Amino acid sequence: MRTGKINRLIKHFSRPGFLSQPSVAASVLKAAPLLIPKPGQAQSGSSGSQFSKTIALFGAAASGFLGCATIAYASDEAEHGLACPSYPWPHNGILSSYDHASVRRGQQVYQEVCSSCHSMSLISYRDLVGVAYSEEETKAMAAEIEVVDGPGKLSDCLPQPYANEQAARFANGGAYPPDLGLITKAHHNGQNYVFALLTGYHNPPPAGVMIRDGLHPHFPGGAIAMPKMLDDGAVEYEDGTPATEAQMGKDVMTFLSWAAEPEMEERKLMGFKWIFVLSLALLQAAYYRRMRWSVLKPHKVVLDVVK
Repeated sequence: MRTGKINRLIKHFSRPGFLSQPSVAASVLKAAPLLIPKPGQAQSGSSGSQFSKTIALFGAAASGFLGCATIAYASDEAEHGLACPSYPWPHNGILSSYDHASVRRGQQVYQEVCSSCHSMSLISYRDLVGVAYSEEETKAMAAEIEVVDGPGKLSDCLPQPYANEQAARFANGGAYPPDLGLITKAHHNGQNYVFALLTGYHNPPPAGVMIRDGLHPHFPGGAIAMPKMLDDGAVEYEDGTPATEAQMGKDVMTFLSWAAEPEMEERKLMGFKWIFVLSLALLQAAYYRRMRWSVLKPHKVVLDVVK
């Protein structure tokens, strides 16, 4: 009788689809009374041997449950991508500003490496004036492109590599390169995600994996259509900074962060001004309370209604 219950329990654990159910632990606990002998119930063999078998079966069930949880976690990690490391970006401080030299280098990396596939339709050339380039330098950059009415001007947006989405997909084997104007805001933990995406390629791909450009642990699903673009010395910085893969990833990420939030420095400055004004108001209120109004506190007004 006891053996039949144990066999039914094993079949219950091994039936198809059991490991995919979210209530595995509840099923194990529900089936537990089948293995625990009731008081006065006839048993075959010693109680110590029966208890050891029970413990062993529960250990096997727990191991299966932990293995199922590990498989589910690995499956979720493969589906949504490996969690990105957190980096101390210098412009994330309360009173910190962008590294404008890094913004300029990042714009160079975007122009020479990324702009052949990705657009930045929300940024115009005049936005770069005073941030990464002077007005004369920006006008010269804009004049290098051709628009409908002639050479580009400061009011023109950065050129798009493709005429439309269909042309972009046709040129990239069906994949659509996203616009990078708000890429650091479009993803959760966007700054770390962009940097991890640019510098975290696994090359070459494992044997037998038919992926054009390799596997990427931080990309949802692992398969990414974009090849590894950043290699040491891919660009030559004007200021002589060594163009390592990590340096280029940091610079282009800083540029993309600025493009997604160009008003950040002005907003932080305005917040600091408000904090300063409110602090002055608080100090003034404390001064009047302690000094100017203190003469009224010791006085006590008594009304003698009898006299």
